[in-house]
This record gives sequence, C-alpha cells and structure tokens, in this order.
Amino acid sequence: MAACLAAPVMADPLKDSEYFTNHSMGCMLLRECTDDVEPIWGIDYLAQEYPLSDWNPVAEEFSRMLNALTLVDVQVYLADEKYFPVGHRGVYHTVSNNFYLNRTFMGRPHVLMSVMRHEGWHAAQDCMAGTIDNSLIAIILPEESVPEMWQEMARRTYAFQPGAIPWEKEAMWAGKTEHMTMNALNACAAGQMWKEYEPTPLTRKYLVENGFINK
Repeated sequence: MAACLAAPVMADPLKDSEYFTNHSMGCMLLRECTDDVEPIWGIDYLAQEYPLSDWNPVAEEFSRMLNALTLVDVQVYLADEKYFPVGHRGVYHTVSNNFYLNRTFMGRPHVLMSVMRHEGWHAAQDCMAGTIDNSLIAIILPEESVPEMWQEMARRTYAFQPGAIPWEKEAMWAGKTEHMTMNALNACAAGQMWKEYEPTPLTRKYLVENGFINK
C-alpha cells in the first residue's frame, strides 16, 4: 500500500506577497524555491520554449557560451518571473555559481543574449578572482578601457550602489558586444584567464598572495 502513495509536492516557502521581491529572488538563488525553475540544456530547449522565435542567428554564440559555462560548473536556469523584482531580467549568484534568466523576457533572442552576456561576464569576473568556486569577483579590464557611454550608464543605473559600478560598467559593455563574454568564458574554461586578460594591479596582488599565480 505504501508503495502506491505519491510523494507530496513541496510548495515554495513563500507567501503570495513575497513574490516579485529581493526576498523571492534570494529564495531562488538558495534553491529553496524551485517551482518552474528549469535548467537550460541547449538551444533546442529555447526553441521548444519559444517556438515563434528564430534562434538561428544566436545559436553558435549561445551554444559556445553554454558549453564554456558547463565546463566550469555554472548552470543556467530559466525561471518564472515571480522570483525576480519587477523588471529584473537576470541574476548571477557568486556563491552557487548559477545564474537565472527571467522567463518572461527571454522569448526575444537579442534580449536573451544581452542578459546571457551580462550575467556570463559576472561569471568570468568570478573566474578572474582566483577560482569560480569562491564568492569573490574581480574586474577583468582596466577601468579606463570601458567606453564612456557604458561608464555613464553604469553611473546612472547604480547611483545608489556606487560600489558596484566598476563591475557593472564592463558587464554592461559585454552585454551588448558580440562574443566578448564568450571569449572570456572560454579563457576561464581553458585555464587561461590570467594569460588572456592581464589582471589589474590589485587583482594581481591578490592572486600572487593567495598562490594562484607567480609574480
């Protein structure tokens, strides 16, 4: 008799009023909320989810990015919009090394790629900080190399979080630049991050002190 009983489905530990908030996003990041949060296993998955969209123009870049992320144990999920603050399209979690895309916005290939590149750049920043398995991130490029338009956009977007600007301005640039994130993730997956991208002086000091590279 016991063998015939189905296991109960666990509901999210949230009240209705807690969705669409930072709290619900945190619940998703901690993998305590998993309803309609599914791993993206390839471009064919997106074609199934959004059959009216043409995925051919982005298929190669997306697939190569997803492959590099898989090699460094970063999982990409498509998640229900209820877990994101209103208007939030994606998030990378430096502790679990997963990132999540808001299902509502991902039906347009150019939007999906912009978010993939942006959040994927944060994963590459995680790799730059010694190992993707820690909770630290480091800027990849010299700050002055970021075009002024992206610096200004970051200053406006993160006016109330100025500490995030150095990381976000290059992620914004990468989000709109074809292959930029893909190349950084490939360098990470190949163990060539610090050969392909010269660490900034402070990052190099940290990497040397912690035994990741020699002087």
